Amino acid sequence: METMIFIPKEEDFRRWIKEEIRASVRELFNELKPNPMETEDMNPLISRADTAKMLGISLVTLTDWVKRGLPRHKQRGRVYFMKSEILDYLKSDTGGRTGKIQQKSQL
Repeated sequence: METMIFIPKEEDFRRWIKEEIRASVRELFNELKPNPMETEDMNPLISRADTAKMLGISLVTLTDWVKRGLPRHKQRGRVYFMKSEILDYLKSDTGGRTGKIQQKSQL
């Protein structure tokens, strides 16, 4: 029985290295691809407590506003808000859906 020895050419090595680099870059790119929910800053989602503090209202009032239509996002059983959506909602709240008396100037 004869033993065959395969000796790759330099082109083969170059091609294999190129393929591995491309695969690694693709994998890294997919890991770093941002979540669609994270388009504002790096962390656009604000917790309930931070949202209530930002608006100067209690958590009970925030829950009431959510029931009246304040946009919110759920992730893993928790509720988060996006500052831009809150601002748009408050600007369009001419009918008093939130029951707000005045808009906070710090927003």
